[in-house]
Amino acid sequence: MIAIPYVTALTTYFSYGLLFVFGQIRDLFRKILDWSRSNNLQGYAPICLGLEDFYKRRLYLRIQDCFGRPISSAPDAWLDVIERNSNDNNKTLKRTSNISRCLNLGSYNYLGFAASDEYCTPRVIESLKKFSPSTCSSRADGGTIMMHNELEKYVANFVGKPAAIVFGMGYVTNSAIRLIISDSLNHSSIVNGARGSGATIRVFQHNTPSHLEEVLREQIAEGQPRTHRPWKKIIVVVEGIYSMEGDLCKLPEIIAICKKYKAYSYLDEAHSIGAVGKTGRGVCELLGVDPADVDILMGTFTKSFGSCGGYIAGSKELIQYLKHTSPAHLYATSMSPPAVQQIISSIKVILGEDGSCRGAQKLAQIRENSNFFRSELQSMGFEVLGDNDSPVMPIMLYNPGKIPAFSRECLKQNVAVVMSAFPATPLLLARARICISASHTKEDLIKGLEVISRVGDLVGIKYFPAQPKEQQQEEKTSKLD
Repeated sequence: MIAIPYVTALTTYFSYGLLFVFGQIRDLFRKILDWSRSNNLQGYAPICLGLEDFYKRRLYLRIQDCFGRPISSAPDAWLDVIERNSNDNNKTLKRTSNISRCLNLGSYNYLGFAASDEYCTPRVIESLKKFSPSTCSSRADGGTIMMHNELEKYVANFVGKPAAIVFGMGYVTNSAIRLIISDSLNHSSIVNGARGSGATIRVFQHNTPSHLEEVLREQIAEGQPRTHRPWKKIIVVVEGIYSMEGDLCKLPEIIAICKKYKAYSYLDEAHSIGAVGKTGRGVCELLGVDPADVDILMGTFTKSFGSCGGYIAGSKELIQYLKHTSPAHLYATSMSPPAVQQIISSIKVILGEDGSCRGAQKLAQIRENSNFFRSELQSMGFEVLGDNDSPVMPIMLYNPGKIPAFSRECLKQNVAVVMSAFPATPLLLARARICISASHTKEDLIKGLEVISRVGDLVGIKYFPAQPKEQQQEEKTSKLD
């Protein structure tokens, strides 16, 4: 859990309180001045009501230029950001013809496959010529081509499971379980999938195996609501790398608890598969957990593989069941053939089946880049969340006024960063989320660090004292030794 400094929490509450008070005053004056005008709803109810409408109008619209910035190039180490302007106090944004070439510290392009690749790109183009951009059918009808079956075999072999099924969208994962015990900071796709399944949901404290055990023991003892009958199935859902926190799941301890209480385990490796581990096989490989001990492995192809879609891997019986019951398999259009080819080609590069060692070099580079960037940010005095080896590193901002200040100043200095604020995070825990890629050179990282350091001094988000240069040099030397 994040421990917010008292003064920081106080000033953050004060800032939100100030925005709320002034927003309410402005709304009051608007009601007085516009009392005679019709609302033009023509009998329809407003889309947003109450505090949701207030938050959007008085807080979000003021800084919406910091979110959803359009780009006009591949999300490589550097990308082209389209500039926007507004003539109505940020209520609407209009694209201009101006383009800023920026260092990309926001995309999930962990291994650099999202840009043109000497091995993947020619094969993707060839698959487009051979098949088409779309199958125009679901997998259960006429939308299965030989590459889909080939990809499922590659994925199953890559993650160490007997079988796998692939979907056209990584967000789409759903199941029907009687009881789901979920980490409190799981991704919204897991939250929505759990709610949609109709199962009973219980939550344990983020990445805290001891509390997970308490929840399991309590649920096993109490049984189902009202009837108190034993649960037929209990599944524990966690992430490999938490996308908003950047920390690694305590997988060995959690798997041990699941085995102890005979609960199924579900691991979401959206941000970890392909990005961590000696051969890119995710947190199981990194933390020394046998994939056979994890009942269900889920991941996406949108990060490390530079494509789209996702997969679920498990026993042959589970995969066969999903092929007959999953709505995403039965009704959604199957994965685009070029997207499938991109994934197959990138896995071959990672495994060295392309006849080169580029895959191993990319994996070593992403690890080196991530650890270097994280250690430098921490030595500068930033509060950085997450663990070593994780390419996701949130920089805590807290104060709402620092969200647009940090984002806009970085953009002015040609560094593109992603901001995460409420409702994606708790109200007080706004942050800038940095994502590192294997395609970043040392010069790119140093450029990014210099800009972030200058902006951090300007905005005032270095919440810890910076280390003296002599101490930083000693630590670098010890790491090299």
